[in-house]
Amino acid sequence: MLSVVGMSTASPLSNTVLTSLLCERPPFVPDGAEVMTMMVELPPGDPGTPPHRHSGPVFGYMLEGEMIFELEGEPERVIRAGEAFWEPGGDVIHYQAANNLADAWSRFVVVMMGVPGEPMLTLVPEDELERRRGRRAPRRS
Repeated sequence: MLSVVGMSTASPLSNTVLTSLLCERPPFVPDGAEVMTMMVELPPGDPGTPPHRHSGPVFGYMLEGEMIFELEGEPERVIRAGEAFWEPGGDVIHYQAANNLADAWSRFVVVMMGVPGEPMLTLVPEDELERRRGRRAPRRS
């Protein structure tokens, strides 16, 4: 697949400039997916939603601020305003989506594709987190 992330082109129909921010092929999209677009607003220093998973892939764009983002098997990283991100959903645990700023709000938009009739977000119980602890990437000190 040809990646065009970061590529800008002028639209042939107007003076509009189109910039590709993220190009991914999710491992699956649920049959008959329900799609939801949400804006998430995190107050200064907010830890975000506890560990959870989504029934399908999620794509997002950071509008302002910074978010600490951590998925199962990947090291935590900081996503800054103007950056796009995604997660595959399904069985993968989303450990963190915390505001990295102690003195400012952080806001991002997500588009979630979920299994019809299932919640878009499900919290992961403590006993399952313990069983899967070896799948979590080492944490920064």
